[in-house]
Amino acid sequence: MRTAHWGFCLLLVFAAGACSLSTSPGAISPEQAASHVGQTATVEGTVSEVHTARSGSATFIDMGGQYPDNAFAGVIFASDMGTVGDVSDLYGKSVGIHGAVRLYHG
Repeated sequence: MRTAHWGFCLLLVFAAGACSLSTSPGAISPEQAASHVGQTATVEGTVSEVHTARSGSATFIDMGGQYPDNAFAGVIFASDMGTVGDVSDLYGKSVGIHGAVRLYHG
């Protein structure tokens, strides 16, 4: 199960239209996200992996390494995919993800 190893990964919940290829003023790196828990921020970095849960309930966008050694993961819940759109082709691209920074399981 993918979520069993997410002890120190950070999740940022996508806001509508949150994915972009441009640099945003005040954006933070995937490694800096841990110091912004509880805040709304834009995390910018190169996508290391895109993975959809087997259940289809969420899609994960990893930055700063591949799971389980990634510094950061953005999550898009299935109910929001229609707003965000297809992200499967983001591997290797520099993107900005904007939303609430939260810890998942610690």
